[in-house]
Amino acid sequence: MARFRTWVGIAVAGALGATLVGCSSTGGKRAEDARKAASARGGAAVDTPRWTVAMITHSGDGDTFWDIVQSGAQQAADKDNIKFLYSHDDEGQQQAQLVDAAVDKGVDGIVVTLAKPDAVKSAVARAVRAGIPVITVNSGSEKSKEFGALTHVGQDETIAGEAVGDELNRRGRKKTLCVLHEQGNVGHEQRCAGVRKTFDGTVQNLYVEGTDMSAVQSSVGAKLQADPSVDAVVTLGAPYADTAVKAKADADSKAEIDTFDLNAKVAAALDDGTLGFAVDQQPYLQGYEAVDLLWLHKYNADTLGGGRPVLTGPQIVTKDQAAELKSYADRGTR
Repeated sequence: MARFRTWVGIAVAGALGATLVGCSSTGGKRAEDARKAASARGGAAVDTPRWTVAMITHSGDGDTFWDIVQSGAQQAADKDNIKFLYSHDDEGQQQAQLVDAAVDKGVDGIVVTLAKPDAVKSAVARAVRAGIPVITVNSGSEKSKEFGALTHVGQDETIAGEAVGDELNRRGRKKTLCVLHEQGNVGHEQRCAGVRKTFDGTVQNLYVEGTDMSAVQSSVGAKLQADPSVDAVVTLGAPYADTAVKAKADADSKAEIDTFDLNAKVAAALDDGTLGFAVDQQPYLQGYEAVDLLWLHKYNADTLGGGRPVLTGPQIVTKDQAAELKSYADRGTR
């Protein structure tokens, strides 16, 4: 978008160069400065007003998944000459307050997650009433349109869970532990419910305190030790996969460890066989597309999805694909 040059522009660039340097306006200088700054980050900025977009997520501290989302969002912001603001809180009421704060600042667009939709509903409604375009991302696709968002960018969590159930069937698993690390997150419930819908064996939910990895390891290990018939453990976030691997060793279990989400550590573990498979929902793409779609809406009144979510997953990643994706995971974009 706005980064290509026609062959005519290329042909006349040299002839017009000196003239253009002499008659640059202040606005043109700002745009040029933005282009240079973005170019330093790997992209060329568009020559449009400097809009501000706020992204407010339900992330807790230290969740590397959201680093990847932010990376994509920032790259799109650099390209689109957007000032990007990011904030997060895993408590629904606090997340709602952050949305309200963005509305009070008069931002030009808001990207928000709906992991706890009831908690943020009124804040999102306030943004819509204020005329601020909203795009939901990652979680809450079934509530996005109802809340007045332009569209939703992410994976359908039920469909993703169903894909996991199918993959577990293909691998001949019979009893699965689905580890939920954030109570109250509707997307997590949908994932495990999706697994249960298609899996031919038995699925048991295990709720853990996701902010305490030692407690997660103890809980998973105790469950595996108490029930040796569990032959698969599915974690709902990449950081928890490694913890589940440690719990498996503690319990001397034979269970396969699988996970939702991909990062560099997961890619390496897939490659060496420590993990069976991962479900990639492409968080970089979620962040990038959410910001880019807000720019398109501001610039050209465009919308995408036709009233349906723009799906970024699921993609089942196994050892066969891990090596191919590892370089992207190492740089923080997968």
